[in-house]
Amino acid sequence: MMDRITTQPQYVSRKTLAIKRGDSEILTRNDVQYAFLYHVFNDKTLAFTDETPGKPPTKVNFCDLYVHALYNSAKCSKVMRDKMLETPAFAVEFAKISLLTNVGRINTTMAFFPEMKTALRSYHPVPSLQKTDGNVQDAPRIKNCLKAAFLPGEQKATPPSTPADILARAKASHIPPTSVVNLIFVLVNYSSSLMPVHFEPDVEFVDLFLPINISSAARAKAFLWMIFHYHEGPNLANPFADDHARRNPGKVPWLLRLSREEQAQENIDPLEELEWGRKMAQARSRFLQELVAGGELDKAARTLSGSSSHDPESSSARRSRAQQYYASDGNRTTFHHYVPTNSGKIKPTQPVPFTMKASIRTREQWLEHREDYSLLHQAWHRVQNTDPLADSDEEGLDDHARLDYQRRLHVLDLIRPPSATPAHFPASG
Repeated sequence: MMDRITTQPQYVSRKTLAIKRGDSEILTRNDVQYAFLYHVFNDKTLAFTDETPGKPPTKVNFCDLYVHALYNSAKCSKVMRDKMLETPAFAVEFAKISLLTNVGRINTTMAFFPEMKTALRSYHPVPSLQKTDGNVQDAPRIKNCLKAAFLPGEQKATPPSTPADILARAKASHIPPTSVVNLIFVLVNYSSSLMPVHFEPDVEFVDLFLPINISSAARAKAFLWMIFHYHEGPNLANPFADDHARRNPGKVPWLLRLSREEQAQENIDPLEELEWGRKMAQARSRFLQELVAGGELDKAARTLSGSSSHDPESSSARRSRAQQYYASDGNRTTFHHYVPTNSGKIKPTQPVPFTMKASIRTREQWLEHREDYSLLHQAWHRVQNTDPLADSDEEGLDDHARLDYQRRLHVLDLIRPPSATPAHFPASG
């Protein structure tokens, strides 16, 4: 069996895994496969060996195993650790989003807080996984945290990179053979080559995270079976096996197929979650309007001064002054935590001079405003001049970045015009 795996090249699976959504679009329960995540993280079976630094190995469920791996990552900040300890429910939500990042469903262009400035990422509310008072950051930081989630013995050594390597370590009594995070990276990379070993035809490991016509509970049990098989070793009785798995050694539990109607009943978004997501999208729209308006003030200041080369003030000083101007209280509200409650309302800042109302622009006015940069030129310009892992609030805005935000505002206002009535946005029940 191991020979069949090792002869396959790495990264053989090229399925389209990443969720594709525009800026400010909600990631629904169906997008994140909420029911599948619920069954995975709510399973209480104490089956996995947890090797926490400074403590003897203990048996834990998958939820605790994964949360502990994130908590002990070298790239998990003290603020994040403190929040995970203070609010266990937030730690589980953060772990669910991290697992989606771990398998590639959430790519590194996504962020989950509306006051995100960089044009390299898009904002997305995730109502089903953002119900606690906590900031889940953005996908690049989550990916960094995952890549630094090693076992104590892997800090100075190369962790195993193939399923065969992991199984060999497990059979040699190195339990756990690698961190659960690295294990999932490896299983995703070898998803196609593992299909004939553990799955029935036309189903592979990454399919467990996709909206397909297989029961969420069945997919969760198959996922946990795979994690146990490689994390604890193939020679132990797998507690997640069913009659089908026991009759067919090496195969995952039976994957129950659903009808289209049954599948549609698994991930229904509650009205209050959809309403919260729309409120967050509106908060994003207001923030972009203020950001663009601040850029207009900056440009006006440069015009009045004649030339930046003759202006004794630095551009950063002018930007700071402009931001203080359009946030008249002198303290910009940084939106760190989002709690979906019926009473929670986000108050806009004071009216802004030069506010650009994309919704009232005509197409001709919009085309006149455009500059000569193509989308390819703009993307190349941003890649060459921006650190994608730097703090968004530290990134300066140039004219091309402002143009990008203006275009985003135009699209947002076309989707959600300011005059939208309850007919456009149904009220929650």
